[in-house]
Amino acid sequence: MPASPLTTAPTDAYATPLIDAGELVPGTRILIKDETRYASGSHKEPAARAVVSRAIADGYRRVVIATCGNYGRAMAMACAAAELACTVVLPAGWSDGGAFMRDVGADVHLVPGSYEDAVDESRSLAAEDGSVDGNVDGPYVDAVFDGHGVVVHALRLALPEPPAALWIPVGNGTTIIAVHRQLQAVGWPVPINGVGSAANNPVVTSWPGEYRMLPPDDVVTTDHNQPLVNWHALQGPEAMAAVAATGGAIFGADDTELLAARDLLADHGAKPTPSGAVALAGLLGQARRTPLTGTHVVLLSGR
Repeated sequence: MPASPLTTAPTDAYATPLIDAGELVPGTRILIKDETRYASGSHKEPAARAVVSRAIADGYRRVVIATCGNYGRAMAMACAAAELACTVVLPAGWSDGGAFMRDVGADVHLVPGSYEDAVDESRSLAAEDGSVDGNVDGPYVDAVFDGHGVVVHALRLALPEPPAALWIPVGNGTTIIAVHRQLQAVGWPVPINGVGSAANNPVVTSWPGEYRMLPPDDVVTTDHNQPLVNWHALQGPEAMAAVAATGGAIFGADDTELLAARDLLADHGAKPTPSGAVALAGLLGQARRTPLTGTHVVLLSGR
């Protein structure tokens, strides 16, 4: 039967459930931090709200970002709640084509090509009067990190001791950097294991060596791996350094593994997209190769 959420004290209005999934891996306790439970369905919602707060304080009238889907949904909702204009640039054919973002009031620009092409277009649009670049590596990068770091404080309130490891999705590497900073702030020596799309993300393909961008034509985008795919992770080198500093590692998962992890999570009341289940896919893949012990926390990223 589905496991029940642990009783946790919320850190703020963004609290999401921590689900005890028991021994999905024999001898290992798996806790699922279901970050898909935000209204936008994206773990990026606290980061988007932090960016919007800064933009309003600085007098901007519009936030402009590029997205694979998750950040766009979160930013569209955050801007709508604050009555701030929002422009989202999305690669054509990705996500739901921007339907969710339009429905909550965002202006959606579809561009041919990759996420990196969307980033370039968003930079141009953000130069317009009254607009600000809200991308994860833009002028409000510290606000982005603060938002993503909320999850660490929620876990610290919920758990009596640090877990054996945290398993975190890898796209640009933003969440890993934010989590690492907050782990240091609270004094938790926890290994971070990042998981991305196998062969389709330079953090995954570079590990454990020097960060190297992928040839743009080498990445393969599918309906299942979209938010995880890029040929240049905007914060890849810093994310790899953060993982190494914690004694963690980077793993890849293919679409078959993403789908299997998604289906398994449904039995525990969690309903992420396949890409949103990537952290569990990475854990399960590693467990097939090496025995795991202790408590492992898995972050789900989108639904």
